[in-house]
Amino acid sequence: MAIRTGTQKRRDDILSLLKTGTWTIARLAEDLETSESTIRRDLRDLAEAGEVIRTIGGATAAGFVERPLGQRMDTNAEAKDAIATRALSHLDDPGVRTIFLDAGSTTLRLAERIRDRDDLTVVTRGLEIALALAHPAGPKVIMVGGEVSTMSHGTTGALSDHALGRLHVDVAFLGADAVDPQAGLGEPTLDEARTKELIAERARSVVVLADSSKSGREVAAWAPMPPEWVHIDEHASHEHV
Repeated sequence: MAIRTGTQKRRDDILSLLKTGTWTIARLAEDLETSESTIRRDLRDLAEAGEVIRTIGGATAAGFVERPLGQRMDTNAEAKDAIATRALSHLDDPGVRTIFLDAGSTTLRLAERIRDRDDLTVVTRGLEIALALAHPAGPKVIMVGGEVSTMSHGTTGALSDHALGRLHVDVAFLGADAVDPQAGLGEPTLDEARTKELIAERARSVVVLADSSKSGREVAAWAPMPPEWVHIDEHASHEHV
């Protein structure tokens, strides 16, 4: 009876974690302090019961979709605030005049900290970011057009690609749904991944703003993360290796 109760509790914990997104088997095992073989058995049984969907090397909760931006704003708030504060150091160089701010809850926190930087031009694909910065004493704001995601409120698609391909920025601050040292930046759609790759090609430097919960996730599409990019999480700034 104790084993069955323990198994059920662990599987309930697995489902709770998977409802936040896709997790790898290795990360589930580490977080739940059990073996990867145990997690594999649990995922197999949960998948047969229709409660999870298996992915390569992991799983996600059945019916999981990316949470809307409004719901993500309060998640890991302290971590996002720490990241945004640390990111400000990349604006200290007087040669930084034009920046790109990606759509997302962490980049929005950075936007809130530069509302009075009238010396900057900010290019963004995030609706909330454009609105946050559009005031008389703030930066010049350039909103990139395109199809608006119902989840991230960011623009993508042919119109977005057309605009980004004709811009140049000093620093591109990118968000991500997942970060992996080998795979790069993970996004729910190919369009989102392509948009990040395109603006990165037009930037003098690239800074990824993503808290540690984004590590180990499995998502649908990936953009490469070259060695010269910087990744800032709530703990430190990391040179990508």
